[in-house]
Amino acid sequence: MAAPLTPDKLVQALRDEGVTVVEHRSWRTNNRNHKGAWGPVRGVMIHHTVTSGTASSVELCYNGHSKLPGPLCHGVIAKDGTVHLVGHGRTNHAGLGDGDVLQAVTAERELPPDNEANTDGNRYFYGFECINLGDGKDPWPAAQLLAIERAAAAICRAYGWGERSVLGHLEWQPGKVDPRGFTMSWMRARIGARLDVDPVPAEPEEPQPKPPAAKPPTQPKPAAPRYEPFPGASFFKAGRSSPIVTAMGKRLVAEGCGRYAVGPGPRWSQADRNSYAAWQRKLGYTGKAADGIPGKASWDRLKVPNV
Repeated sequence: MAAPLTPDKLVQALRDEGVTVVEHRSWRTNNRNHKGAWGPVRGVMIHHTVTSGTASSVELCYNGHSKLPGPLCHGVIAKDGTVHLVGHGRTNHAGLGDGDVLQAVTAERELPPDNEANTDGNRYFYGFECINLGDGKDPWPAAQLLAIERAAAAICRAYGWGERSVLGHLEWQPGKVDPRGFTMSWMRARIGARLDVDPVPAEPEEPQPKPPAAKPPTQPKPAAPRYEPFPGASFFKAGRSSPIVTAMGKRLVAEGCGRYAVGPGPRWSQADRNSYAAWQRKLGYTGKAADGIPGKASWDRLKVPNV
């Protein structure tokens, strides 16, 4: 089973996924470890706070209240998408839940109904409290939903988990309704789509040679071939279908970099990514710069015909 991430690795994983992180007070040592173990960790749980206001919500989750000592989660996700880290270790967020649900999350299969409260969830889950009144009327801004998606995906990516390792409090503990205002199946679909595409590292900049001094042509020159301009790294994501992808694949095959069993075709696939990674390595890129996601420098050198 998986050991908890260190504070440094947790922060780095979140930031690598594009999350804006605020480290609140002494969050790195704020925990309930004296009450029991934290770990092995098995998933990520999403909650709503039933509060409003960022500062007061963060303080509440850091300190807790008279009936439940803090910290009440690991991170608080504000309306603007900022994630405020308030605890590291065992936190009072999940409570007792259904052991059958824990087994399903661990196996990453469909969740059964949560009809028992027989298992300590504080031991096994990362918890994120999202600032929302939980009345079904308080809106969920796009920035906050994106931060939920990114924060959950960051932890899943760190462990090699899929989106089925993410659940809502309402799927864990009988009687709970959080998060209210969106469905967890919808959020898991977003997280799964994000996990299908790795974070895109920038390719190294190539120095541009100085053009030779212009000379008057002695005769008309044939028109230069037209090539597809670089469409941007975000163009190449799961589900993309475009004739540009087909044209790119044909050029990769021509360069001896094709890794296709059948194809190439118009839908961006793992075979396209493997083929493009071979092209990047042919150009001398290594490591994350040869991850198969096109960058402008390598794209311009591939010379994909205009479609």
